[in-house]
Amino acid sequence: MDTTSKFVLTKNALASVARGSAAALVAVILPPFLTRLMSPDAYGAWLLVLQLSAFVGYLDFGIQTAIGRFVARASEQGDTEHRDRIVTTSLAVLTAAGIAGIVGSVGLALLLPRVFHQVPQLLLAEVRVAFVLVGGSLAVGLPCSVFNGIFIGLQRYEVPAAIIAGSRVISAVSLVILVRHGGNLIQMGAAVAAVNLASYALQYLMYRTMAPRVEFSTHLVSRNAGRELFDYCLSLSIWSFAMLLVSGLDVSLVGYFEFDKLAYYAVTATLITFLAGLQNAVFHVMIPSAAVLHARKNSVQLGQMMITATRYGVFVLLVTGLPLIFAGKYILTLWVGPRYALEGGRILQVLTAANMIRLSAVPYAMTLIGTGQQRLVILTPLLEGASNLTASIIAGYFFGAIGVAVGTLVGGIVGVSGNFVYNMPRTSEIEFRIADYVRDGLLRPLVCALPLTWAAVSLRFLDSSIALRNYVLAGAAVAGTVFLLWRWGLVGPEREKLRIRHLAPEG
Repeated sequence: MDTTSKFVLTKNALASVARGSAAALVAVILPPFLTRLMSPDAYGAWLLVLQLSAFVGYLDFGIQTAIGRFVARASEQGDTEHRDRIVTTSLAVLTAAGIAGIVGSVGLALLLPRVFHQVPQLLLAEVRVAFVLVGGSLAVGLPCSVFNGIFIGLQRYEVPAAIIAGSRVISAVSLVILVRHGGNLIQMGAAVAAVNLASYALQYLMYRTMAPRVEFSTHLVSRNAGRELFDYCLSLSIWSFAMLLVSGLDVSLVGYFEFDKLAYYAVTATLITFLAGLQNAVFHVMIPSAAVLHARKNSVQLGQMMITATRYGVFVLLVTGLPLIFAGKYILTLWVGPRYALEGGRILQVLTAANMIRLSAVPYAMTLIGTGQQRLVILTPLLEGASNLTASIIAGYFFGAIGVAVGTLVGGIVGVSGNFVYNMPRTSEIEFRIADYVRDGLLRPLVCALPLTWAAVSLRFLDSSIALRNYVLAGAAVAGTVFLLWRWGLVGPEREKLRIRHLAPEG
């Protein structure tokens, strides 16, 4: 990879991390305010509004991702006419999807009492109106996502990252102010909707300022472009549907089976959203880079990039996930209070383990999307989603909220197993060996984490009053992890680069 490509990839990664960091900041800071200012029922109802509204986002059908890929590829090949046909046809499709989203939001709002019969009667009217406001605003945003796709394809991640991050922070601040002054769910929904609409207007203005050469015109709407989008997005839509089964229904299922535990489950799921959001933000930038390498027919470098990204991804998962598993109750107590820690501690452990397993495959999935091969691997996401939903319904019926979390764990194991058994042997145009993927992508970081894991487990059963012994144990674990990271976690070229930088004279 040349210096320019590395700079662009690094810039995009930093922009995505900044966007993910804003989402993480909101996810971390907002719940402590809302859980202390709202009753568990009211907070659970608000989170139910947010998840039901998120269903509208699935009407994107993966088109924003497709736009980014097609724009990047067309720019590399200098085919501006094809690029414009793709973006114009996408705008037409997403406008129709937005209309369907508005109609669907109103229809689902009318059916809410029949589906979620445990929602307190005093909150039902507020939930309905808030859902229409938030869901309707997200439906309006569907055609506007074309502009984000254009910036992603042009490798200007910083533009949508800044707009989306800013809108999330403003929404969070608005919600805190409203709740502190006694605002209800309707006012909260109106605030979120207003910020969403303002962000869409800003996206359009930035497109007009920074990408005016990308043309929209009714005569550019094309059946051929529509077929290309359909072929590319069919598998993405199936993936999206599978993810709906994996994580898009969990809060709704808890609301159906055990509404009084909804707030506790949703708080722990918020931490998992942070985990998943960080992973996807960091590795989403692989899509245009993979598209460029694919256009150059560089299958070897694609495989190397995917394995390296997987290794770094597992390191990220270990750093963010292990504290939630071993110190989850302590973190929840500090964050949202002892009541939420008591009710949500076990749920958090199960959800964290489940998502660490399934998110390890994110770099592989992003490479497939970038090379347009996601259509080859649609069975496994469906199996993961179906097994997740089935297990969640069965376990949720018998065990409530914790059963829904166990369903996610079952689905994650099925999904990753399917990659090895079915997907990877069928993946073409990305040259790699499964044995190298397992050894260099997965096992290296897992081995490095063994000392810290052993210490964390041991300290749970040792007398905490013997401070010196515990400090020695923790220090030995850190030293062992650093040693393994240097000897096993880094591959040869990476160690050499660090040595050269360390030994290079200043100036």
